[in-house]
Amino acid sequence: MQALVFHGPGQKSLDDRPKPALLGPGDAIVKVTRSTICGTDLHILKGDVPTCRPGTTLGHEGVGIVDAVGPAVTSFKPGDRVLISCITACGRCEWCRRAMYSHCTTGGWMLGNSIDGTQANFVRIPHADTSLYPIPPDSDEEALVMLSDILPTGFECGVLNGKVQVASSIAIVGSGPIGLAALLTAQLYSPSQIIMIDIDDNRLAVAKRFGATDTVNSASGDAPRQVMALTAGRGVDTAIEAVGIPETFKLCEDIVAPGGTIANIGVHGKKVDLHLERLWSHNVTITTRLVDSASIPMLLKIVSSKRIDARQLITHRFDFSQMLAAYETFAAAADTKALKVIVEM
Repeated sequence: MQALVFHGPGQKSLDDRPKPALLGPGDAIVKVTRSTICGTDLHILKGDVPTCRPGTTLGHEGVGIVDAVGPAVTSFKPGDRVLISCITACGRCEWCRRAMYSHCTTGGWMLGNSIDGTQANFVRIPHADTSLYPIPPDSDEEALVMLSDILPTGFECGVLNGKVQVASSIAIVGSGPIGLAALLTAQLYSPSQIIMIDIDDNRLAVAKRFGATDTVNSASGDAPRQVMALTAGRGVDTAIEAVGIPETFKLCEDIVAPGGTIANIGVHGKKVDLHLERLWSHNVTITTRLVDSASIPMLLKIVSSKRIDARQLITHRFDFSQMLAAYETFAAAADTKALKVIVEM
């Protein structure tokens, strides 16, 4: 089979690899039909994720068809169409019982990290009963790829951790795919103001189309002043960091209101300064989280009912033979205007 393989920082290739085999009784082998590329894959290629070793097949998102199951798998059988969660969960350990599936003692974020991932013709899924989801009949499978990671991440790490409430004010720093996912899911809670911040006018225009009430281009360096002007000088109740660099986290510190919450989504590969000399007295909450994917069943219903149009996040489509071109397009989003790409296997 073919697989997109990580060979070290800045190095990747489309290689011939053996088809994965069942290694445990709870495993399933899934024939991947559609996958995508995540910003986290780019972080891996930058060397920001040391747990991903050279030789690993990348990817942690996708949908497919069950090809084989181990003897302990009871919820799926060959031929079933399934959504693959980016998080592998046993469902029984201490962390899983607390719905913190990303910390599962025998799972967590494994796919495309500590084990081979979904950017391949076939993928092995450990703990299949609790790591796969059946696809409802007549579902838009392209839209469902957005449920593997991006929508649950924006919702859980941004909206839920950020304590978004009715009539509250939000600023989302970063209008890339994950920031836009937070924007889409935040609207489930009817905030009165959603300010999207980015340096890319195209992405800000997309954010406006997706429901942002205001946009701020931060390229000039005066984003805090602009946000304060939009909020009558008080700042925002929730500041969501959706980039993963020191400058954007500092911006969240600059714009959060007293009593507000900074919710970090971004994958950080460098040290970030926490300015407690300013924030110590402001009753500010700072949250961090790796997506647990516990919200997938709920979001699956919302997307299936068209309450959220996940398909609008997709801007480009490629065949698997064009995987390297798909990476180039996704990595050059400022020029290509790419959000999420769909790769058909």
